[in-house]
Amino acid sequence: MTATPEQALPDAPGSEQGAPGPGGADQAGPVPGRRVVLAAPRGYCAGVDRAVVTVERALESYGAPVYVRKQIVHNKHVVQSLEAKGAVFVDELDSVPEGAMVVFSAHGVSPMVHAQAAERNLRTIDATCPLVTKVHNEARRFARQDMEILLIGHAGHEEVEGTAGEAPEHITLVQSPEEAEQVEVKDPTKLAWLSQTTLSVDETLATVHKLRERFPLLMDPPSDDICYATSNRQAAIKQIAAGSDLVIVVGSANSSNSVRLVEVALEAGAAAAYRVDDASEVQPSWLEGVRQVGVTSGASVPDDLVEGVLQLLQQHGFPAAVEEKLTEENLVFALPKELRRDLRRDVAGD
Repeated sequence: MTATPEQALPDAPGSEQGAPGPGGADQAGPVPGRRVVLAAPRGYCAGVDRAVVTVERALESYGAPVYVRKQIVHNKHVVQSLEAKGAVFVDELDSVPEGAMVVFSAHGVSPMVHAQAAERNLRTIDATCPLVTKVHNEARRFARQDMEILLIGHAGHEEVEGTAGEAPEHITLVQSPEEAEQVEVKDPTKLAWLSQTTLSVDETLATVHKLRERFPLLMDPPSDDICYATSNRQAAIKQIAAGSDLVIVVGSANSSNSVRLVEVALEAGAAAAYRVDDASEVQPSWLEGVRQVGVTSGASVPDDLVEGVLQLLQQHGFPAAVEEKLTEENLVFALPKELRRDLRRDVAGD
């Protein structure tokens, strides 16, 4: 279930006039018996934080414009914020002036894209998430062993395109357990699987199970490809979904991990679950008769967007949120080596 633009709430938090809703907006206090539970972890993961900071530091170091191939992360508010600072987002490198600075998004790119950048004499900063780079490395390693690779993921997703480009002659895409039952392979004795990092953990395991039923010698990747942040956010929403009449997931429509959180919440027992880009898309009708609301956000969502949803809920008679924390996340990734080198040079020049 996803909010549509036509359903958007007329007056978002912070506007002068709130729209009346269940219990009445802008109440003096919360309605007894209501509860808001905030899942943790939520929001930015280490790879997203690294990618966003990369563009910000590149703008500071090199000046605008800095070009970015595709959305640096899948969140429209983040993209708009960086555009306001001087980032220029392009779909392909032929839109970048020769010799300009370009940042590759967190989702990764294929070797062909790197080659195109070199042909156009572009200065590049690769902000690919290190966990995606790990999958690229695994694809190359399996290909060197002449293994056929079944890549579990979604067609057209930038991460899948980047990984498939590492060994296109070795990779076959499998999008679901149903496709796993139909896929044909050349040699079932020389077969491995990899996955997109932002998938549903449960559906990926179901797909692998179907593949292994057909191909018992299927080789696993050396470590789990589903990223820690995706796994943690799905586990955290499972923890609160069963007791929630409504789950609100903050995240953009093209964010795979955000969309998966809605699915996971429903599968875990939430009575209803919706994805919204921000508080303006929350519908008053969703709150009718609701006692407990669960709130979370995808791995590319800034905290202020979640805070906007919490403020809106308070305007409609819900209390301040109670956070339920599944685990702590302390992982931090270093900035891309190209940017670190130039930042050190800038400091030395001072």
